[in-house]
Amino acid sequence: MITSDRMAAVDRNAEALSVPRKQLMESSGNAVARAARDLADPGATITVVAGRGNNGGDAFVAARFLDAYDVSVLLLGRPESITTDIARENWQALCAAEYDARAVTDSADLDLAAKDPDLVIDAMLGTGVTGALREPEAAAAAEINDLDATVLAVDVPSGVDADTGEAAGVRVEADHVVTFHDEKPGLSALDADVTVADIGIPEGAELFTGPGDLLALGRPAESHKGDFGEVLVVGGGPYTGAPALAAQAALRAGADLVRVSCPTSVAREVQGYSENLILRPYEGDRLAPEHVDEILSLANEHDVTVLGPGLGSHEDTLAAVRDFLERYERRAVVDADALKVVPDVDTGATLVCTPHQGELRAMGGETDPDWRTRAELASAFAADLGHVLLVKGAYDVIADGGETRVNRTGNPGMTVGGTGDVLAGTTGALACVLPPFQAAAVAAYANGRAGDAAVEENGHGLLATDLIDRLPAALRSDDE
Repeated sequence: MITSDRMAAVDRNAEALSVPRKQLMESSGNAVARAARDLADPGATITVVAGRGNNGGDAFVAARFLDAYDVSVLLLGRPESITTDIARENWQALCAAEYDARAVTDSADLDLAAKDPDLVIDAMLGTGVTGALREPEAAAAAEINDLDATVLAVDVPSGVDADTGEAAGVRVEADHVVTFHDEKPGLSALDADVTVADIGIPEGAELFTGPGDLLALGRPAESHKGDFGEVLVVGGGPYTGAPALAAQAALRAGADLVRVSCPTSVAREVQGYSENLILRPYEGDRLAPEHVDEILSLANEHDVTVLGPGLGSHEDTLAAVRDFLERYERRAVVDADALKVVPDVDTGATLVCTPHQGELRAMGGETDPDWRTRAELASAFAADLGHVLLVKGAYDVIADGGETRVNRTGNPGMTVGGTGDVLAGTTGALACVLPPFQAAAVAAYANGRAGDAAVEENGHGLLATDLIDRLPAALRSDDE
């Protein structure tokens, strides 16, 4: 099963792996044509009702593989309003070859019954469109449903939410659906035969992080302060730079507000790193059990807590971390020395743990030089922990015991101290707006992408702060 949002990401990632979208459209259209040939005898009348997106483009391709049939193609809307270049090219191919293809700009001109089709191919809207059908799609759906014809839907029947199977209004009542790559959750709720067509998307498009993962980060135009989360960084004491790096990364990764809870002994130094930091210091020179009530109250006012950067490994500090996690029930990113406590803690919190391989071994996990074996080991350990793991390495592994992703961005220059703190802060910000597993995968991709941009400019003498400055660009989708 794959959701519509994830399918869009995988499609974009496939393109990044040098599988062009135009090639995928050709494969999709061929799959639609095969399904049509299974449903109609040669010489039968087929009417294609197509929208202006890639769903329509798939059907334009299909029409070229159906020369043994009496095929007519109706485009709902003006050709110049076709939304993608590849769909437009396939429409132009039909017109240049003088197929029976015409544009319909007024629902009154549909008249689908005129040709008395044996088969109708519904390619008006695909998996990325939700909500009630508008005109002329609504009128077309009603006409399709009134025909005495077999109906084949491309990817999902128009008007149906691919993730839920529900419809907000009129929908196409399809007899058959040909969907691509993997079944969509909502299709199982339909009274229709569903065929899943392999269109050549490589396994790596799902396994490896890529630019498609960034599509989840769009912001509505009418956004307000706080919509994108508040992060609390609990760190510092023995070290001052680590919590400051994590907090600044969280800001650059899109969190609306970030506060740092650190000992008063280092508060001035932490504040000195940036005027953008908001501090909530507690008395003393290290985190200790007597501070937990105060920090827990503060953490419960935030969406995500980043716990660990610069805390150190004093026994009082680890006791405080244990007590905090046992009583905390929100989302947290756990990094550095705080990771040692996680395997033995019974917590109601949702954790993303970000160990490097040495820290993973200290937690009781196993690792391996081969990334494939390492991914299997991380998945098994994540299942035992019951939390998300982001294991840092040349290839980062993200696992939750069910799903596993691998990130290949980044470079040897990122062995410099502080890049892990940047990753923890980035993960914290993204966990405000994305599910924890997805937040970890996107954070790993963006952190490595920022490091790649930094090393391209500065060579291997990069600093962790170089990543922070490049995070906004690293989190920006190339499709924006």
